Amino acid sequence: MSPLRHLTQTPRRTIFSFTKKPLWQFPPNSNPPIPPQQPIDEEICPNYNPANFYPANPGDLLAKRFQLLTKIGWGSQSTVWLARDISRFKWQSEQPVVLKITNSDNADDAVHEREIERHIAQQNPRHRGWVILRTCLEDFELTGPDPGRKYMCLVYEPMREPLWMFQRRFVDRTLPVPIAKAYIYFLLAGLDYLHSECKVVHTDLKLGNILMSFENETILPRFIERQQPMQCKVDGESGRAIYRCQNDFGALDGREIKNMVPKVADFGLATKLDKPSTRDGMVGEQLGVYPIQPDYYRAPEVILGCGWDFKADIWNFGVLLWNILGSKELFQQVHDPQGHYDAKSHLAEMIALLGPPPKELLAKSKAMSEHNWPQPITNNSGKLCNNIQEFFGGPFFNAEAEFQHTALIPSRSLQDTISFLGEKDREAFLSFVRQMLTWNPEKRMTARELMDHPFLKL
Repeated sequence: MSPLRHLTQTPRRTIFSFTKKPLWQFPPNSNPPIPPQQPIDEEICPNYNPANFYPANPGDLLAKRFQLLTKIGWGSQSTVWLARDISRFKWQSEQPVVLKITNSDNADDAVHEREIERHIAQQNPRHRGWVILRTCLEDFELTGPDPGRKYMCLVYEPMREPLWMFQRRFVDRTLPVPIAKAYIYFLLAGLDYLHSECKVVHTDLKLGNILMSFENETILPRFIERQQPMQCKVDGESGRAIYRCQNDFGALDGREIKNMVPKVADFGLATKLDKPSTRDGMVGEQLGVYPIQPDYYRAPEVILGCGWDFKADIWNFGVLLWNILGSKELFQQVHDPQGHYDAKSHLAEMIALLGPPPKELLAKSKAMSEHNWPQPITNNSGKLCNNIQEFFGGPFFNAEAEFQHTALIPSRSLQDTISFLGEKDREAFLSFVRQMLTWNPEKRMTARELMDHPFLKL
């Protein structure tokens, strides 16, 4: 029997009180508390400040509409909760939603995420890639115990799990190739919509930002039905309860895996390239200049400071294929022994796999490096930087366009990296990724063009 028992808590009753869904009562939490000295979930994030997080608890009613059920995720700037919509009528089925409650010190970024997701959702819902992008359904603002702190809350459809977690369900954490090809096709459709219709660059494509849908409609209700109280601890400074998230939705129903669809999520770092924007460091109308992308997936034009556009996502996606198909990283030496990003080592590996960069790209890099950014930014070492060379530690090539760190170039080729594929797929895959992994962004195919590549034919 579910620990979530129904209880109507409406002191003033109207005719509508009897038709709306009642609140659920939560049983007392009998779990032993987590030791105060043991960090959990968001507490492990750098620069963690408990005062910035909304003090959410199971059973809380937000915006007089959404009752919190279970914490299912967390990050440095938010917590994520499964909730139920009590505004629905009693005779209607339960409608679980996901609430992303952003931190009070993250207002500008939360507004950016909301606005760009609204833009994406509104452009062209008839496009086949529209359904592959997971954007917020609605939003509202919360006020915490401190009236001066505001928290943006974004409402989403629930998803089963990120792609990296989904891969764990298969032998050697590897998706069957036909399934992987289908997912790649779907994701390219989503990128086509994002680029061609929305004029947006995601800039942060990774397995954690690709979410899988549920295989059938029974998984989520069963998860809610069997939920037990979460383990928690109380922060001694703020008095806020910190819960250990519960996001295992149970065994996969393999018979209905065909119903699962990957969706691109988390547009908090996405950039519109449809008009100039000092916030995102635009040059003219079509190029961004500030550093973007996760370390492993950073495109060469970003490192070299040539300016970037939608093709940076195409490079990012090409590198991501090694994660999707082989559960491995293409680039093996992007960090130094201390774990810091090493741009010169990353470029050395690109040279090993793709050959040297074209001189025209290096000429563009040199010309762009003569101009400082509109606003300086701090790199990972804490240095305030005025341009890309200061940020990444360049220049990396001399006046004759020769790489200055040849000792770092490994002896490996692109062919050496695809042992996870059978012989019949290798040639087609190399042809496919070489349309994405090119030094010159202008020579990369668009997402739409890539959808027609023979490698994706089943």
